Amino acid sequence: MSSNRVPRPVSLQRLTDVTFLHWALPASAVEERLPPGLDLDTFDGRAWVGVVPLVMRDVRPARLPAVPHLSHFTEINVRTYVRGPDGVPGVWFYSLECPRLPVVAALRGLGLPYTWARTHTQTSGEHVAYRSRRRDGTGMHAATRIGSPVEKDQLMHFLVERYHAFFWRAGLWRVPVEHRPWPLRAATAHADVGTLLHAVHLPGPRSEPLVQFSPGVDARIGAPRRA
Repeated sequence: MSSNRVPRPVSLQRLTDVTFLHWALPASAVEERLPPGLDLDTFDGRAWVGVVPLVMRDVRPARLPAVPHLSHFTEINVRTYVRGPDGVPGVWFYSLECPRLPVVAALRGLGLPYTWARTHTQTSGEHVAYRSRRRDGTGMHAATRIGSPVEKDQLMHFLVERYHAFFWRAGLWRVPVEHRPWPLRAATAHADVGTLLHAVHLPGPRSEPLVQFSPGVDARIGAPRRA
């Protein structure tokens, strides 16, 4: 299990068919987009920005059953890596795309940067394709080819093993997350994510991404607390 325990979750979900696409960027290009109270977390002096498409399944409040349509969808998040005021490492989401309007409305109300988009995932053997498109034409597409299981090196661990998410709503909040360590497989991907990054005022990628794939984990989400 993760080192972060969530004994009384407010939400349960399965995160599946996950492709981690990462690019290194100059720290100065990333940290100016962070809110007060968060410090950029770097690896070897470089900031990392991720675009992570995945399939959400069985998303539900704790102790309640999943609602078929609302509980299953493709989500795409744009993120970077930070440390909170107490030094806790976590994730800062620049944007999250979701095709379920009630989910978008509820989570935007909490302060999370959800945006409605048409999203889709198609799997065929060792290939997974993702696509999203917002009303204004912003979107992404990626085609992932899945390889063999891999052991995490230090950089992979830095990028994926994060058990807190931060958001801003009249102040900084932190959400704890519990799940087992991500099982990873090597992967390659052809991805076009430039409009997603530009929409949150980040520079578009100028190199091929670092790519990993995970079949997924079951996650327990705790109640938000002031950071």
